Amino acid sequence: MKDLDYNKIMVPTISRRYINYDHINEFLKTLPTSFKIEVVGESVRKESIKSITFGSGPNKVLMWSQMHGNESTTTKAVVDLLSYLKQDIAEVLEISKSCTLKIIPILSPDGARDYTRVNANGIDLNRDAQDLSQPESHVLKAVYDEFKPDYCFNLHDQRTIFNVGDTSKPATVSFLAPAFDQDRNNSPSRILSMQLIAAMNDKLQKEIPGQVGRYDDGFNANCVGDAFQMRETPTILFESGHYPGDYDRDKTRVLIYKAILKGIQVISKGTISDYTVEQYLSIPENGKQFVDILVVNPNYIENSITKTEIVPIQYREALTEGEIVFKPQLHHFDKMPKAIFGHKTLNCNDENDILWLKEKDLLQLLS
Repeated sequence: MKDLDYNKIMVPTISRRYINYDHINEFLKTLPTSFKIEVVGESVRKESIKSITFGSGPNKVLMWSQMHGNESTTTKAVVDLLSYLKQDIAEVLEISKSCTLKIIPILSPDGARDYTRVNANGIDLNRDAQDLSQPESHVLKAVYDEFKPDYCFNLHDQRTIFNVGDTSKPATVSFLAPAFDQDRNNSPSRILSMQLIAAMNDKLQKEIPGQVGRYDDGFNANCVGDAFQMRETPTILFESGHYPGDYDRDKTRVLIYKAILKGIQVISKGTISDYTVEQYLSIPENGKQFVDILVVNPNYIENSITKTEIVPIQYREALTEGEIVFKPQLHHFDKMPKAIFGHKTLNCNDENDILWLKEKDLLQLLS
């Protein structure tokens, strides 16, 4: 079936990188009564955490976004998904009859307001699956226990450092079928996760060929995806990454929306067996070889004391007056890669590039 025109369902009032409940509440009020909106708990600062339930079918899918408050791309994507599900079309009716979807659009309201990875107590909720030390962690576990999902979609953003394999292609979207044990064995639930990712990758390769990566599958029982996989629930990690020039991640938003919808369609139609573990394993693993700005030949800048041939610069995201600003800083690799790629490359032999450096106040980083 041909996709519905995205421009007809995209919610333009919810945009940019800074997203909290203030941004989405007005849209949630527009949802018809076929969507059940509930307050399922509270954050550390007592802000309501909401869920939206759609459909009444036997295939139950639980998804949550902004477990890390500064990872908002998937929140925009699930808002677009909800907008799609409002459409009076045959495929939406089919989904509603075959699936029950439960979506927590922002699991960490305090982290979303502060634009931080951690919650108001400074805890990473995605390392709290066993301790359950935070109210937001209890909310997710309670929803999981009550809903008893057949599939979980764990929705995140990833940094701009990731490339696909050893290539110079950015990992615009990455997936992972989390491990359930230290040896990273396969189980029936993990195999289903792999097959569903293979289906979504098949969709995305037509949109962004070579720009889909596979996230590191090191086992950590404290991570929610691994913990749910341990409970034999097929769980998929979504990582929204960088599309060239798209620091607001509007293009990545569209791709995540399409990936989520493809996953739901496959579950709804019962066609998951059309895809294989081998197709999942063929997705290259992520590398960490990108920086936001790669300056080459910096020793040619007048008065520069650097003797290196390149200077890697990475943006730090900061919340300033309700907007996210990108502040450049020197980047230090944990392990120097064999090749370094820049989302923007500037050559100090080029007068135009030097002018750009001056305009962006980057010259001070090179001295």
